[in-house]
Amino acid sequence: MISLAGRDILHSWGKFVFTGVGLGLLIGATLTMAGVYRGMVDDARVLLSNSGADIWVVQKDTLGPYAEPSSLRDDAYRALRGMPGVARAANVTYLNMQVQAGGENASDVRVMVVGFEPGQPGEPAYLVAGRQITRSHYEAVADVRTGFRLGERIRIRRHDYTVVGLTRRMVSSGGDPMVFIPLKDAQEAQFLKDNDAIVNERARTAANPSLNRPGVPGLLEAIQASQTTSHSVNAVLVQVRAGHDAEAVAEPIRRWKHLEAYTRAQMEEILVAKLIATSAKQIGMFLAILAVVSAAIVAFIIYTMTLGKLREIAVLKLIGTRSRTIAGMILQQALGLGIIGFVVGKISSALWAPFFPKYILLEPGDALRSFVAVMVICAIASTLAIRAALRVDPATAIGG
Repeated sequence: MISLAGRDILHSWGKFVFTGVGLGLLIGATLTMAGVYRGMVDDARVLLSNSGADIWVVQKDTLGPYAEPSSLRDDAYRALRGMPGVARAANVTYLNMQVQAGGENASDVRVMVVGFEPGQPGEPAYLVAGRQITRSHYEAVADVRTGFRLGERIRIRRHDYTVVGLTRRMVSSGGDPMVFIPLKDAQEAQFLKDNDAIVNERARTAANPSLNRPGVPGLLEAIQASQTTSHSVNAVLVQVRAGHDAEAVAEPIRRWKHLEAYTRAQMEEILVAKLIATSAKQIGMFLAILAVVSAAIVAFIIYTMTLGKLREIAVLKLIGTRSRTIAGMILQQALGLGIIGFVVGKISSALWAPFFPKYILLEPGDALRSFVAVMVICAIASTLAIRAALRVDPATAIGG
């Protein structure tokens, strides 16, 4: 009966192959959507690994620094370094923004600007070209996905930076490539106001009568000076001493420092279960729609092929062919269509994945589950054609 199914496929091989290719493109889109979700999860985990932290200390009652805004005084790390079990603690800032390269007429690149202290947690773990930042101002290390080159000048807010190093796979939870700059420069870029705003704020402060009282010497000058400096960061990255449990170190920080402290597991839960939860639901809806469309295509083509050979099926019944044999022939054709579609889909998804702007992670386990799902869908889709074939009256083989 395998030979019979094969002969029938060869009889209409063009329709069968082209349908398999169309189904394969749908399967490829399905695998790609699953890869998008896997890539988002992997981006979140890579972000946490690249930070080099065991604990993220952020503003109280926030989910910062990645899921929500967070602002801390930049001297908070000093108190944390004295906590039991803390090996290192360092300030860090994160800012998503457009960065311009190559002059005023160049296009913008969406990046996450990271401000860090050299030699401390938050520094890029490795470089593929160039060197680490050695100066306190106006040098940058960029991920290769930004398209920046060594020695290129990029503009962040009001200052130009020279790209001195290139790294790889340093991305935000949203997939934006990272640009690393010195902490002081990042604080200025994120928290300081522009010159016009500072001038206006100084004028308003100077016009306030309560700040010019004789009994408060130096208050006006102190306020004006604070408007041109920044003492805020988004988080403090903490590394735990060997042999200490991260949660045991984080609990005293929450209790005595009145700050939020998240361990690696808790931060991963925030990024995966909260930050990308809506995107995961959307991808799940697309996967369900694509599965339904794939099933409809297989059902339609197998049903059409079956209707085209009802007379032949009637002849088979007339000569005593069992119904299970006829049903098996149709099922084999549906499964063959699914195998062709899966092969085309697997190849196509692997070919176009590198060209997507976001990272696509195609896992072997997803491919195996997709193959099983395709076979099940094809088997279910063939039931409509099988029912039509089994209702054929053998007498139609003799009639006109």
